[in-house]
Amino acid sequence: MTTTLITDIASLVTNDPAQGDGSPLGLLTDAAVVLDGETVAWVGPAAKAPAADEAHDARGRAAIPGFVDSHSHLVFAGDRTQEFNARMSGRAYSAGGIRTTVAATRAATDEELEANVVHYLREALRQGTTTFETKSGYGLTTEDESRALRIAARHTDEVTYLGAHIVSPDYAEDPAAYVELVTGEMLDACAPHARWIDVFCEKGAFDGDQARAILTAGKAKGLHPRIHANQLSYGPGVQLAVELDAASADHCTHLTDADVDALAQGDTVATLLPGAEFSTRAEWPDARRLLDAGATVALSTDCNPGSSFTSSLPFCIALAVRDMGMTPDEALWSATAGGAKALRRDDVGVLREGARADLALLDAPSHVHLAYRPGVPLVSGVWRRGVRVA
Repeated sequence: MTTTLITDIASLVTNDPAQGDGSPLGLLTDAAVVLDGETVAWVGPAAKAPAADEAHDARGRAAIPGFVDSHSHLVFAGDRTQEFNARMSGRAYSAGGIRTTVAATRAATDEELEANVVHYLREALRQGTTTFETKSGYGLTTEDESRALRIAARHTDEVTYLGAHIVSPDYAEDPAAYVELVTGEMLDACAPHARWIDVFCEKGAFDGDQARAILTAGKAKGLHPRIHANQLSYGPGVQLAVELDAASADHCTHLTDADVDALAQGDTVATLLPGAEFSTRAEWPDARRLLDAGATVALSTDCNPGSSFTSSLPFCIALAVRDMGMTPDEALWSATAGGAKALRRDDVGVLREGARADLALLDAPSHVHLAYRPGVPLVSGVWRRGVRVA
């Protein structure tokens, strides 16, 4: 197995507090990393680096763990340019626009859907994202949801069944029957291809009782819950997430003090998706409030064609620092280690011995440049599972 030494790293974010400056970022200066196959074999000062089969000179760049995007919707067809244009011209965002993508996705071939998934995953990889979660949710029939998950599972281990994205247009007059489908026949077909189950708990989608039934049925089939919670309005989503030990409650824009306290006291991660607020001109989530309360926060893209058509976690970091009260250190941690926690993983989002060999080099001396130079393509090299891929 080939070993690779990456040396002359100006600043190395490990996300291991036992390293370097002892902060949550575990920041090392004048550092090096040794990769052994798919794992990290050594991390430390460049002057003490062991020999390796191959060497790469970082030339004074910063290195960070690969980003972990724990929330995306990549199995879709078409786009919603007209909707975005109308929204930027004054029309409000609502959950109903999803139906446009449902129609396009149902009409697409498997090959077209897979080409889309590959395209956006490669786009994200070039920007430093090495771990991806993606969902179904644009088919809303048993056949279309299961094929979406089969396609997604060919490209990532983190696959989420989201038959409960909205009530299918086919069941607009009988939402209870659609919940029965999602928790029955559709779940049976989809569970073998997924790790997670999700539900959009929101006005215009599913209420708290429906969401509980859907997530509970998924747990009985071995799927672990996550939930779209409190995006457009106050609601029961966050409390339900904590009650059911969901890995993450995603969006978390409209929170009561009780919601914040529940997230701070439980294991459910608050996943914030600033691309959605940017693209809908909605109220920003208050990351500062969550962090000060002691909640664990993740940042993800929510990449989807309707409300957040970005695959760039660097962009989301810049938004979080500018508009959500996060420091550059907190935002980077949330887009790496925070995303890993939202997927209940400890092998990604960190650079320490035994972790997966996923890292990105930045064309900058410090990770702070991700927020300091927004919109600039700073990622100059990406290793995933020990292989340089971008």
